[in-house]
Amino acid sequence: MAAFEQHVLTSYTKAKLVNYGLPANVYREALMGYYRLSQSGQASASRQTLTVVDFERPSREKRLWVIDLKNQTVLFHTLVAHGKNTGADLARTFSNREGSEMSSLGFYTTGATYQGKHGLSLKLNGRDPGYNTNAYNRAVVVHGADYVSEQFVRQHGRLGRSQGCPALPVNQSAAIIQAIKGGTVLYVHGPNEVSYRSEWLQLDPALLAFAQQQGLTGS
Repeated sequence: MAAFEQHVLTSYTKAKLVNYGLPANVYREALMGYYRLSQSGQASASRQTLTVVDFERPSREKRLWVIDLKNQTVLFHTLVAHGKNTGADLARTFSNREGSEMSSLGFYTTGATYQGKHGLSLKLNGRDPGYNTNAYNRAVVVHGADYVSEQFVRQHGRLGRSQGCPALPVNQSAAIIQAIKGGTVLYVHGPNEVSYRSEWLQLDPALLAFAQQQGLTGS
């Protein structure tokens, strides 16, 4: 356990995540899921890229981070929209239900890209039963949208909202999608008052997955 906690602290410091406003506890949770999903084969162990969304923050703030874990750097830090029925500026209610037009919490792995009505888009596979496993069927995808911009925030005091998709600024969406496509981990963190329990956040299996990936097993 000490090795994992030291790794979290060291990588958090080297990537200067405090400067980017990513809470250390959210980063720790994201890493736990990352190692579990990578070790289980549901995420690509060779693609050491982690995306974190913190819906505890208001939509007018940058609350998406793409982190290169190998080089311990932040690749992107930007705005991201939530679903129209999840809240106005603040994300408050979440659903896995078809037609809810809400965002869904939890861990995802990224799939293939395609050209849709919003241009280049990225399919998502929800990995948390009860929370986001309908994402693929709901067409909850990563895409760019005009309502995700600093200008929209200045005019309306918040971002526009999606039908549940984590929509990105149009001028950054293609680059972000190319960076995270093909089996990387995306973690959507919610407000503390919203109930969320995940098998990917069980400590002992996460520690074992970390140890195996770092070659520490048996030490």
